[in-house]
Amino acid sequence: MRNTLYIIILISLISACQKPGGGPEYIIKFGHQANEQDVWHKSALYFARIIDSLSDGRIEVRVYPSEQLGGELDMIRSIRAGIVEMTITGESMQNWAGITAFLAIPYLIRDSAHLKMVVEGDIGREIDREMINTIGLRPVGYFERGPRHLTSNRPVYKPEDLAGMVLRVPNVPLFVKVWQALGAKPTPMTFSEVFTALQQGTVEAQENPFALIYSAGFYEVQRYLNLTGHVTGWTYVVIGEKQFSALPRDLQILVLEAGKAMQKYHEREFGKQERMLRMLLEESGMIFTETDTEAFRERAETAVLEIIRDEYKPLYHKITRMKQDETGNREN
Repeated sequence: MRNTLYIIILISLISACQKPGGGPEYIIKFGHQANEQDVWHKSALYFARIIDSLSDGRIEVRVYPSEQLGGELDMIRSIRAGIVEMTITGESMQNWAGITAFLAIPYLIRDSAHLKMVVEGDIGREIDREMINTIGLRPVGYFERGPRHLTSNRPVYKPEDLAGMVLRVPNVPLFVKVWQALGAKPTPMTFSEVFTALQQGTVEAQENPFALIYSAGFYEVQRYLNLTGHVTGWTYVVIGEKQFSALPRDLQILVLEAGKAMQKYHEREFGKQERMLRMLLEESGMIFTETDTEAFRERAETAVLEIIRDEYKPLYHKITRMKQDETGNREN
């Protein structure tokens, strides 16, 4: 009798741990461009675990790193077509909504605190609405990106030090215009060609976050890492609005809760990663130089205001004039 009772209790416990109906009610395909070692991928896996736990297995998130489901623009198109559900995307969304260019405007965001004020305040909510209504993408969280810095074989302290420097930039008109205003000779080039171009002297410098500077091995062909911090931006984790709306209300709430948890996880891991990458780059022999940030910012602003659309200039000024008092409270 005692053995029979034990077996009944054991079966009950096993049944309680099984997913309702023997499997998930909803499957979410989450594709992104980062590799499996990147903090983006680790954050996506964290989101998958959290949503599985919160929903008692009703939602299963399948994560596909390294562009397995396509590049960033491909993913956006696939979400809009209802083929996949989620991705990580940034200023590439300006192909559909111009306001998302603000995610990577040079010298717009001063630091992490300023970024948080922008994204989590009224401006961030305005961007959210535009993404939902114009592109059909709903943000469930955001990730801060590592600031972009300039690497070179001679130190750069002020804009004058850039005179005549041939600098590789991504094929982004705003970036080209800004570096021209700063005195360099920007040359658009695909990322895969940069190392060889630096090695052969075709270009003299390039700009990227710590993560790409390290993973691409630029420390082998560049001596100085000049802390220009010229772009401090962010990216969104998004779900298709149609796909989100198709979920029951209780699961919609859980997706957003899991998104907040994922964002907090990324914030912790991102800080660790940035500190570790700086240490690795220093150990690899790169010399870090401090730059005259205000001098760079003043020259860059002229170029930015020439190229951004008139309708967005008030928003640009609103962001650049945001301040924080000593207690950390927002002021506009």
